[in-house]
Amino acid sequence: MSDSSILPPAQLRPEAELARDALSTPVFSRAVRLARWAGPETRVDAGGGLVDEQLPAAAAELGLTGEAAAADASEAWRVAVDAGLVEVVDEEEGTVAAGAELALLTGGSPRDVLGVWLAALETVLGDASVPDLGGLVDALAEGEGSGELDLDALDWDPEAEAEFLDGVLGNLYLLTVGGEGVDGAMVPLPGLAASVIVPGDMAEPTNDVLEQVSDAMMRLDDQFRMLEPVGLVEYRPVDEALMADEEPAGPVDDTDVSRYGMVRLTPLGLYGLRARLLEAGFEAPAVGDLVDKGADALLDGTAVFPPAAAHAETEQWLDRREPLQAARELLAAARGADRGAPLRRLRCQQALSLVGASAEPALREVLDDPELGGLARVWLAEHGATDVPPPSEALIFWLTIDTVAAQLAAEGNSEELRSLVEGLARQHGGFFDTAWRVEHPATADVLEAMGRLHPDKRIAKEARKAAFKARSQHGN
Repeated sequence: MSDSSILPPAQLRPEAELARDALSTPVFSRAVRLARWAGPETRVDAGGGLVDEQLPAAAAELGLTGEAAAADASEAWRVAVDAGLVEVVDEEEGTVAAGAELALLTGGSPRDVLGVWLAALETVLGDASVPDLGGLVDALAEGEGSGELDLDALDWDPEAEAEFLDGVLGNLYLLTVGGEGVDGAMVPLPGLAASVIVPGDMAEPTNDVLEQVSDAMMRLDDQFRMLEPVGLVEYRPVDEALMADEEPAGPVDDTDVSRYGMVRLTPLGLYGLRARLLEAGFEAPAVGDLVDKGADALLDGTAVFPPAAAHAETEQWLDRREPLQAARELLAAARGADRGAPLRRLRCQQALSLVGASAEPALREVLDDPELGGLARVWLAEHGATDVPPPSEALIFWLTIDTVAAQLAAEGNSEELRSLVEGLARQHGGFFDTAWRVEHPATADVLEAMGRLHPDKRIAKEARKAAFKARSQHGN
């Protein structure tokens, strides 16, 4: 994923709702409780961690029991320190005090709360890129008593591991923002692992690559188990029987991919990853970014949005404006002969479908406009308007070319466009005899596309001949 690419827009929940979600996540809420629990008698070691003698009391404060209680309390304390909820006052004495960020959780804005949560998230992401403690102990032993970590013995490259996790999370973000709706679908772990392991030009993965995918799945299973408590993902772990290579107790559906792990970003996780992408220099828009901009920015911006995001952005933009004036602004922005104009007019037509009958005067004002008269008639007809003059044949053909050009820009050679092309050729005898004469900048490109898409060889040839005539007419 290049940092120069523009990502699809994220549909974010309100910040107040996300802040409440952040405060209720297990990792962050524990860190907050320990920050408020800490007092004059609390002591930390040279690294800022709670001294061993105070871990049982910290675990009791959090209501933790069992073998992992002390480790979980230690992790919560470290998150509190890293997020600025606690600060070390005297390193020699090991004393602490409430950090400046703690007061923001009650006295700050929702965005302030989310800023503190993002700091906690970075700590957990760092932990998720580190091998298990057992491996670290073995690697220290390989250091022959030097006390230094032997990364070669551990076979661990910190930068590569962080890049791997960032790549996986980046792909999960793309799958989320590129889908329909606010909540993304659960993504199978094997597919997510393969997305960063299997080369894009490899038609069939080799056994070696498949083994790498399997290893990556196991790493991701551990990592997502760590990332779920901080609120980044919702995770359904890999079936323990698969990892233990055990025979299942009962019948198993071999097509059930959920046994291999399923994951999706939470709304809070979507917010968190977008913040990280922005920090890394990516252009990561969010629905609502265009509400204060002009109609030209709306139509150009939503031209590359997935349908659900374009609809949501347009609704928010219209909510800020009076319908009649909004319609006039949209129609004015839809004019043009540049390559992006057909798609702007399609987005304008879609936006106008959300505007009520009070916008009718704006549509009537452009009935004689050669670029807007067609879409104006469509809108008026859909709203049951009367006294609408019928379109001329020239306008019908111009609107047809404009519509196909917009669909090409929006979807490429899709099945929907193929059906549209077949329908046009079937319904209009001699279509190509007239179409090549249409004074539209995209006429030749549209006719070439029709020749490429139509399954009937004779009709496809007619389309290509018409495209040649159109180019000759316009001298290009």
